[in-house]
This record gives sequence, structure tokens and C-alpha cells, in this order.
Amino acid sequence: MTTARASTPPVLLVHSGPHGVAVYAREVAAAVAEVGEAPRSVTLAEVASLECGTPVHAQITDRLWGTSPEEATDHVLALAERHPLTVTLHDVPQASDGERNRPRRRAFYSAVAHAAAAVAVNSAHERALLAEEGVWDGPVAVVPLPVASEPVSHRPEPDAAVGVLGYFYPGKGHDEALAATVAAGLTSLTVLGRASDGHAAELDAFVRRAADLEVVAEVTGWLDDAEMAARARAVAVPVIAHRHVSASGSLASWIGWGRRPLAVRNRYVDEMSALRPGTLSVAEPDSFPVMIRDAFDDPSLTWHGIHPVPFDRADTARTYLRWWAEVFS
Repeated sequence: MTTARASTPPVLLVHSGPHGVAVYAREVAAAVAEVGEAPRSVTLAEVASLECGTPVHAQITDRLWGTSPEEATDHVLALAERHPLTVTLHDVPQASDGERNRPRRRAFYSAVAHAAAAVAVNSAHERALLAEEGVWDGPVAVVPLPVASEPVSHRPEPDAAVGVLGYFYPGKGHDEALAATVAAGLTSLTVLGRASDGHAAELDAFVRRAADLEVVAEVTGWLDDAEMAARARAVAVPVIAHRHVSASGSLASWIGWGRRPLAVRNRYVDEMSALRPGTLSVAEPDSFPVMIRDAFDDPSLTWHGIHPVPFDRADTARTYLRWWAEVFS
């Protein structure tokens, strides 16, 4: 395979569908175009039409590339054999994957990282995870997830609910949010989104478990962007309570809508708090219920009032462009 060198961006591989990484791939392509570049984007079905040796960038999570980590490995490695491939790794393996899937996912991410021309992630936390999980200890660029913010002219009257944003799946923090809601003396929790594929039964069980604790758990299901923003701005207490996290699009969305979510401290939360000072309320696990109650009693604590928010779409695009220029110089 010949290796192309170019000053223009690589061809950007984009996926269709609602998966968060697929949405992000399309967002990156749009952001690069907005800063004045003209990236070529192709779908997975179209990538075979590219001339061998054409640089390609792909947003990578095993679930977008196959029905199993092993099938995903075959697909990505086949792409890397034909093209100099830069990758952004998402959903980095960690303990929450469980003892069956964790080694399989480690093997996938390790194979991809070793086959790639260069590797990026969305946080220094994920860069550390790659080394800690034995996946990759080579160079890794960090390109934070952007926040697209806008001034908030109206703060709606808050409802009575604690809100958890995004797809429901084990480890997302719904159980922690429910326990803290009960401990705070509140009785309403909103799941802003739907079950991740394969987890509908677990979401139903969660709603029943909440009812047993005398908490009404509302599930909004899928909402379009405008509907989701409206519901997110109305929820009384926005929370981020992941047990394990790589990078959080939910956190970025809360901040973009003007909310200051209450986030249980971990390495990623501390990193994002430093990147965007004043946009998060960081809680130690044992103080989480008390801080939820304080935020419920004083809604002003749940709004940050900062505009523009540091590191937006243009910053993401320019960071990628600088990185690609270094890789393909």
C-alpha cells in the first residue's frame, strides 16, 4: 500500500443512524467544513470506492463496526490495510464491560491502535485508560468533545424531577441517581432518552425498582433535538452519575443547554471541570444526595450562565486539522 501525503484533511468516514459516535462523526465533518476546509466524507458502503492509499479518518467504537468485537476487528483492519488510517477511539474498555466482554474489547482496541497511522481520544482520562487497560501505550492525541452553547434567555419553571440524560444502559448512572433521589427525599426521576439497543428489559426493571422505592421514573423515549433541549432545560436537577465513563456526550449536552449538571467526581469529571470552569457542580459520592437536595431547593445552582463555553465545534475542527497536518506531513 502506498501512503499518500496531503495538506488537506483525510477523507472522513461517517456512519448513519442515531448512535452517539455516528452523530459525532457527522458533527466533526460539519465542523471542519465550517472552519473553511472542504473535507470529503464517505459512508462505510462508499469507502471501497476510494483509491488505495487515500488517508482516511474514522470514529471508532466496536459497536459501530460489527456485531461482535471480533467482527469489528476484521472490518477495521481491512480498512487499515488499504488506507493510512487515523482513528478517534470511543467507549474505551474498562471494568464496567464485565469479565466476558472486557478482554474481547481490549483485543479490538489494541488491534485498531496498532494498525492505525495515529490515535486520538476525547480526553486525557481515556488516554490514561488505554495504557491502564493494556490497550496502547504509544502517542495519543486528545481532542475534547465540543460544546455548542447558546445564550439562555429564559429559564423555565423547573419540574420536580432528577434528570439523567442519554441512552439507558448498565453503568450509565441511573441506579446511582435513583439511590441519591431517594436519599434526598425526592420522588421523581426522568430518564431523558430511551434504552440502548438490547437493554429495554433492564430499563423496564429499573422503572419497577424505582416504583418499589416510591419514585416515579418517567422515560421520555427518543426526542428530537428541540424537544430534548426543552425537556432538559425544564428538569429540576440534572445529574451525571456514571460509575465508569470514557467521555460523555451527555455532559457536553447539559452544558450546551445552559445547565450546570451535578456530577459525581471521577477523573473525567475533574478534567472537564478544569476545561470549562463553572459549568459543573462536582460532588463526592457521599455528598451526592445532599447536593441534589440543595440544587432542588435552589434552582439557580443548576444553571451556569456562561457564554460562549470554552472549546466549541470550531476548536474541535482546528485541533483535528492541526493533528492531521502533523500526521500526514
